[in-house]
Amino acid sequence: MKNDNDTILIAEGLAFPEAPRWHDGALWFSDFYTHKVHRIADDGVLETVAEVPGQPSGLGWLPDGRLLVVSMEERRVLRMEDGQLVTHAKLDAFTSALCNDMVVDRRGRAYVGNFGFDMLNREAPRPTVLVMVEPDGRARVVADNLLFPNGCVITPDGSTLIVAETFGKRLTAFDIAPDGTLGGRRQWADLSEASPDGICLDNEGAVWVASPPTSEFLRVHEGGQVSERIAVEGQAIACALGGADRRTLYMVTGKVSKAPRALAERNGRLLARRVECSGAGLP
Repeated sequence: MKNDNDTILIAEGLAFPEAPRWHDGALWFSDFYTHKVHRIADDGVLETVAEVPGQPSGLGWLPDGRLLVVSMEERRVLRMEDGQLVTHAKLDAFTSALCNDMVVDRRGRAYVGNFGFDMLNREAPRPTVLVMVEPDGRARVVADNLLFPNGCVITPDGSTLIVAETFGKRLTAFDIAPDGTLGGRRQWADLSEASPDGICLDNEGAVWVASPPTSEFLRVHEGGQVSERIAVEGQAIACALGGADRRTLYMVTGKVSKAPRALAERNGRLLARRVECSGAGLP
């Protein structure tokens, strides 16, 4: 490890890290192009816990502790069973583009986003949907007309879901009904200066936002005020609040590119920095 202006380097040489999560006393994250899900505990050792040939992204857990992981290229959610990944839900009926990030609520319902278009081959952006997967694997659309729904958080009381619309340059909030349906759609924050990627929520209700175009992590309040900025090398990809007191902001950085370049350059990094407010809600 090395220290740089209070930011600690935890790991480097990653291809494209995504979806950091603090769970069960450890940090978990996906590395797209190596097709691996990793876990780092207090001893600092990087452990591979799953391999996903279809490229892993969003992570979450069912109430009984079983891991869920998005398989991007297969457009599926996979479930860990006795050390093996099996299909939990098929999402190919809802989108023709890569699936990406996900948040899983305390009942085991997973909200999964997708690109909506072929971004890596420079197709023009178009609106898409957010899909909810029930704990038994049944899936349905719960929101539409979203521009690249990406990172999501759920407030501690389980009443609100906030989603980062990367190409909409905004955070959008929904009320969560008892059956998981989303309603009451509203703009939570205008992020015209950024294209939000991964996000996490703190106990003051602010959202930490990864901003790839500006190479920053922004602490954003409802309405759009930015109260803190953390500049990083490379592109800011996603973040999570973790540690024993959930006051460590874990930040993953890299460069959006196709697999051959990402695997050759290996510029993905995992950073950590202490912050004032602890994490809240999910993931």
